[in-house]
Amino acid sequence: QVQLVESGGGVVQAGGSLRLSCAASGRTFSSYGMGWFRQAPGKEREFVASLRWSGASIYYADTVKGRFTISIDNAKNTVYLQMNSLKPEDTAVYYCAAARRPILGRLTNDYDYWGQGTQVTVFS
Repeated sequence: QVQLVESGGGVVQAGGSLRLSCAASGRTFSSYGMGWFRQAPGKEREFVASLRWSGASIYYADTVKGRFTISIDNAKNTVYLQMNSLKPEDTAVYYCAAARRPILGRLTNDYDYWGQGTQVTVFS
């Protein structure tokens, strides 16, 4: 059973930084694709970033490119999302997702497993 547990959310002033973590367990993830999504109140869940577990390829949404960095620590089976220069419009619940194929998915349907989410609030 795959489990994804996010942590690291919080409240931060605009311009600040947060690092989200997604601890993955229950499988060998070397052939998986991993992604981060977010959902603001009243809005659809939207893609943020994705990478292959090998780390060979990475893809970002235009809205976060240059500010967010997705990475993996294989020894800890953990995926990170470093978020810098945060803006109020980044406020959302952030979700980690895993796909059983090594894809760079941008759609929620690309992913097979989801974490419970962690809240990020950015105030101006």
